[in-house]
Amino acid sequence: MSKINDLIKKLCPNGVVFKKIGEIANYRRGSFPQPYTNESYYGGEDAMPFVQVADVKDNFRLVDSTKNTISKLAQPLSVFVPKGTVIVTLQGTIGRVAITQYDAYVDRTLAIFEGLSSELNTKYFVYQLKSKFDYEKQFARGSTIKTITKEEMTEFKIPIPPLEVQEEIVRILDKFGELEAELEAELEAELEARKSQYEFWREKLLNNGKYSVVSLGDYATFSQGIQVDPKDQKDYCDDGMVPFLRIVDFVKDDEPPRYIIKPDNKYIKKENEEMVMIRYGASAAGKVFINKYGAIANNMFKINLTTNEIDIKYLWHYLSQDKIYKSLNNVGGGSTMPAINFKMASSIQVVLPPKEEQNRIVKILDKFEELANDITVGLPAEIELRRKQYEYYRNKLLSFEELSVSE
Repeated sequence: MSKINDLIKKLCPNGVVFKKIGEIANYRRGSFPQPYTNESYYGGEDAMPFVQVADVKDNFRLVDSTKNTISKLAQPLSVFVPKGTVIVTLQGTIGRVAITQYDAYVDRTLAIFEGLSSELNTKYFVYQLKSKFDYEKQFARGSTIKTITKEEMTEFKIPIPPLEVQEEIVRILDKFGELEAELEAELEAELEARKSQYEFWREKLLNNGKYSVVSLGDYATFSQGIQVDPKDQKDYCDDGMVPFLRIVDFVKDDEPPRYIIKPDNKYIKKENEEMVMIRYGASAAGKVFINKYGAIANNMFKINLTTNEIDIKYLWHYLSQDKIYKSLNNVGGGSTMPAINFKMASSIQVVLPPKEEQNRIVKILDKFEELANDITVGLPAEIELRRKQYEYYRNKLLSFEELSVSE
């Protein structure tokens, strides 16, 4: 770090100029003819890669092969970008930045940067974009699908130190990123091993052939959540309001909570914890969660136990098995848009040992689950710590005092 400090003292001791993105780069949004469901817009002879949000990785690169290709018919109605172009995601998973490694066409959910100023190192610009979007996306509009507009991005300003300083920052961050990626890969491999161990013991403990098998519908009833207009969902909680739980609240850790005016009591959890199952979605349908504190959206339903013979945490572990999830997805419509109904949930077969044995199994699996998944314990915490360290040093290197106009 001493070299970069010496360069800053020598070349910009009093700060650097900050400029709006529009002053240092030309940018526009991608495009795609509508509707997206028109099959003639995809594939075929002379099809090209079509970059969407999901095709942008976290390492400043695109996936090796895009999920979709754009047909020759649709290409004139989209936006072509050559290899080496800087793009950033503006909707959903906001702020993923990449330098394209192949020629492609780009969707309207991404911004394309061209004609970078000669005072900019391209990789330095990419690092600054990533840092800036990591901050700004906290304030992006939208509850489920976040969006930053081209107009909002116009006001983003970044520091422009001398090129020699930019190049040294890029060298440091690239090296730090390589070391970070190597260590994270090792930790991820160990974490996967622990998860496999957890899944092995979960399968073994929950599927003991000496216990009876029952239908879930004989021990529970099912009730759908409530439909709430987005305009009636608030980002604050006043008296008479309750948390409103959506699918995104269960599958993302950083989603801001939403609140609604307290609805009828039938939609609010009762005194005890309740089991929730997601009804729709190719990657979410069939997943279960324990709700401790709110009303749920109508794309989920409650599993209301009608007996004390089943421990709710035991049921959660049991229904979390991959074989249950895959079975529900298969009968619910496969990978297109699975939809789980009450009849399907009612027919789920559950191995039911005595309550004392359920409690013993829960204690064992809770410990495995904690070690494998809890962000505050073991390897996940180590991975999160490394990420935060990287972000800290990245942001420190990319931060400058703004040069006074008088200077």
